[in-house]
Amino acid sequence: MIVKFINFLLQLLIILVIIHAVGSWFPSLRNSKFYSYIDSIVEPLLRPIRSVVKPINGIDFSPVVLLFILYLLQRILRG
Repeated sequence: MIVKFINFLLQLLIILVIIHAVGSWFPSLRNSKFYSYIDSIVEPLLRPIRSVVKPINGIDFSPVVLLFILYLLQRILRG
């Protein structure tokens, strides 16, 4: 039961990271309250990754790394 709940939260985070990454491409969306709310959830998770994985030619790969970590956690929970 707890594993299913944690898996649900991980899946929700994965969706939010994807929305955050795609939303960052659209300046009009970045100014919305919806994006601001998602940013307040995802950005604290991306910040430590950005300190290790620096942008390459202006491309931020931290969302990809975070998605990999979240998928890895899901895989570990499933056994």
